[in-house]
Amino acid sequence: MDARAYTNPLGIPASRIKVLACATVIEEMDPMLPAGIQRQVLEFGLHLRPNQLTQALQAALDETTGADLVLLGYGQCSRAVIGLKSAQATLVVPRTDDCIAIFLGSRSEYLHQLSKEPGTYYLTKGWIEVGDSPFAEYQRLAQRYGEQKAMRMIKLMLKHYTRLAFINTGNYDLERYRAYSRQAAEAFGLRFEEIMGTPSLVEKLLFGPWDDEIVVCPPGQAITYQMFRRSPDDPAFPTCQV
Repeated sequence: MDARAYTNPLGIPASRIKVLACATVIEEMDPMLPAGIQRQVLEFGLHLRPNQLTQALQAALDETTGADLVLLGYGQCSRAVIGLKSAQATLVVPRTDDCIAIFLGSRSEYLHQLSKEPGTYYLTKGWIEVGDSPFAEYQRLAQRYGEQKAMRMIKLMLKHYTRLAFINTGNYDLERYRAYSRQAAEAFGLRFEEIMGTPSLVEKLLFGPWDDEIVVCPPGQAITYQMFRRSPDDPAFPTCQV
């Protein structure tokens, strides 16, 4: 997209905007990212250490210059975004508990999937590309311990899962990622299912409207947990899938 044609709810030009995103989420953002926007990607492995993820995000914000708006390609992610602030930039982040809801298009759809089948491991192009899943870990463990021991270790990790769901967001050639997901499900005794996602929440983050699915945090103010709750009885979510 031509940077001159890009608009957002604050009217900030693309040249004054930065996207700070997880390596999995940037895969969904790249196809629609307007020209001229700064872009920084953090490694997915930081999700395993939420405190370090918070530190890395805050350091990236502190080092950001020339941006009046930072779009965060994250959900709460085990509360890693809680406490983040920027002295000069407005922070905008999807009001979701992790990136699964981003891929599914809404928090309500994630709640629906969670109630329908809680024992689900999700895969997308981004997760497959970064190679940070139990299925990629199996290959590393097999080289170190042998296939039988590696299989026992991964099945122990997946003991609470019954379904592997590949989220189809329609943003890329599917067949390689679909085939990988189906083969992983078969190898580890999970039921394979492909479910439709949507880039609609990514579109809202980039272009608006910034409605109740988006958190907007003004300069100098820290993101709080309360910003992610619609009401006092809003259900809490499990920790981020890793």
